[in-house]
Amino acid sequence: MDNSNPSSGVGVLDKTMSVLDALESGPASLAQLVRTTGLARPTAHRLAVALERHRMVTRDSQGRFVLGPRLGELSIATGEDRLLAVASPVLVQLRDLTGESAQLYRRQGDVRVCVAAAERTSGLRDTVPVGSELPMAAGSAAQVLLAWEDSERIRRVLVSAKFTGNSLAQVRRRRWAQSVGEREQGVASVSAPISGPGGRVIAAVSVSGPIERLTRAPGRLHAQAVASAAEKINEALHAQDSVPK
Repeated sequence: MDNSNPSSGVGVLDKTMSVLDALESGPASLAQLVRTTGLARPTAHRLAVALERHRMVTRDSQGRFVLGPRLGELSIATGEDRLLAVASPVLVQLRDLTGESAQLYRRQGDVRVCVAAAERTSGLRDTVPVGSELPMAAGSAAQVLLAWEDSERIRRVLVSAKFTGNSLAQVRRRRWAQSVGEREQGVASVSAPISGPGGRVIAAVSVSGPIERLTRAPGRLHAQAVASAAEKINEALHAQDSVPK
C-alpha cells in the first residue's frame, strides 16, 4: 500500500481510498489493484465491487475498474474543482503568451477528456470544446498522460498508437511532448505533465494550433512556455496540499 498517503485511523476508509487512489491514473484489473494498493485480493475485490454499487467505480469495455461517474457529480456539486480552479487562469496566460489555444486534459479510461480550455480569439485555431473525448493513441497530451503509466498499459496503447515507445522515453526524460499531425491532419501541439499526490501524472496542459504557425518542430517554439505553465499548476496544487487542515 502507498505509505505516502496519511492514515485516518479508520482502516476500511483508508483501504477504500487506496483503491480510488490507484484508479486515479487510469483503468486497472483486480490484479493491478492488488499490486498497487498492497491489499489482499479478496479485500481489494470486495471494496471495488462495493464502490461500483455506489457508482464511485465502474468498469470499462475490458472489464477493468475505472473511476465512476459519481465522483464527477460530487465534484460538480461542490461548485469547485481544485485543479480547474488553479489551472484556468494559467491556461489564459499560456494562450496569451503563445498566441495559441490552450487546453487541460485528463485521462478517463481509454480516452482523454478536455476539461478546460482557453481558445484563441481570432484566426486559425485548434478548437477543442470542453468535454471532448479524444484518443489516447495520438497527440502530445496522450503521450504525456501515457508516458508514466505502467508497462502493461503502455504496451496496450502502443499497438495502435501513432507514436512509439522511444517517443514516450523522450517525454519522460524532457517532461514535455510534441505532436505534428497525429490527432488531426494539419494540427500540431505541445504538452507537459501535471502531477498529483505521490507524483503521479493526473493531467496534461497543452497548446495546439495549425502546423503553419507551430511548424513541424512545435517544441522549439512552445515547450518552455508549456512546461512553465505546468510547473505553475503543480506548485499551486502542492502548495494547497501543504496547507495545514
